[in-house]
Amino acid sequence: MLKNLQFRHKYFLALRNFFDKEEFIEVETPILSKSTPEGARDYLVPTRRKGKFFALPQSPQLYKQLLMASGVEKYFQIAKCFRDEDLRADRQPEFTQLDIEMSFVEKEDVMNEIEGLAKYVFKNVTGEEANYTFQRMPYAEAMDRFGSDKPDLRFGVELKDLSDIVKNSSFNAFSSTVQNGGLVKAVVAPNANEKFSRKIISEYEEYVKTYFGAKGLAYIKLTADGITSPIAKFLSENEVKAIIEKTEAKTGDVIFIVADKKKVVASALGALRLKIGKDLDLINKDDFKFLWVVDFPMFDYDEEEQRYKAEHHPFTSIKAEDLDKFLAGQTEDIRTNTYDLVLNGSEIGGGSIRI
Repeated sequence: MLKNLQFRHKYFLALRNFFDKEEFIEVETPILSKSTPEGARDYLVPTRRKGKFFALPQSPQLYKQLLMASGVEKYFQIAKCFRDEDLRADRQPEFTQLDIEMSFVEKEDVMNEIEGLAKYVFKNVTGEEANYTFQRMPYAEAMDRFGSDKPDLRFGVELKDLSDIVKNSSFNAFSSTVQNGGLVKAVVAPNANEKFSRKIISEYEEYVKTYFGAKGLAYIKLTADGITSPIAKFLSENEVKAIIEKTEAKTGDVIFIVADKKKVVASALGALRLKIGKDLDLINKDDFKFLWVVDFPMFDYDEEEQRYKAEHHPFTSIKAEDLDKFLAGQTEDIRTNTYDLVLNGSEIGGGSIRI
């Protein structure tokens, strides 16, 4: 715990030093505020006046906008935020975040500033250097290759699309999924044949079914004596051969396949990929891979509410080249001026250019 506190101290010191050099102003905004409903429920604080409450801020959003409008062009704050939402491993009722606003800037200005900050803080806190230009990856590519908008690039095991191979297959679980607009994708667990018993594979299947709503998990084991798979009898020899070629699987590997709606396939195989990486010790713990994920979609379809909602927030600006789609009333494939900074599979920051 002492090391954590020392680490945090060095981290905040580096932040402040960097922003001071860049001529930002640190401003402290109020904790007791008027309720401004955002993504989560507000925590309310009763006052002495009956029926009157303050709210604790989910972020300093309202104050940041006031500061920008009033002429504070470059602002930062190490802010306390409060959100009444379900707990997760990386989510708690109150947390501290770095909040930044800049006036009259384009996406490149913000990304260059934050990349400089990340490198400066990383060096000052760890003593190591991230002396490379951070890779940029569009959201669509991240979801297609890794099934995640915060991919861990420290190991391979990418998702491979098998939909074209099995769209006319006699195996109905695959062909009907593709015909109904779904996807069939796979990941390969390298050299896992001997390590992955039927029991472990069953646990993997339960994992993707329980947590991600997948209907099932098919597998093909590549052994020295050929393939072992409960679905092999439903696939033609050419289909099996094409699957092995597409996934680039080798003898000793295990191919895992999910057929379902696009979102389910991405979340199930994206999580399975991480599980394979940990279980097979494929991740170098001493490696640090920074990544920008950009061009998030403007809208996301909410299955429960049966409607489209803003993926980020309604005030995110749309990429100029996609504005015609928006004006034509299209909701799919509209991209925004957004950017998330990812480190080793964790989103460590994000933002957008506002409308």
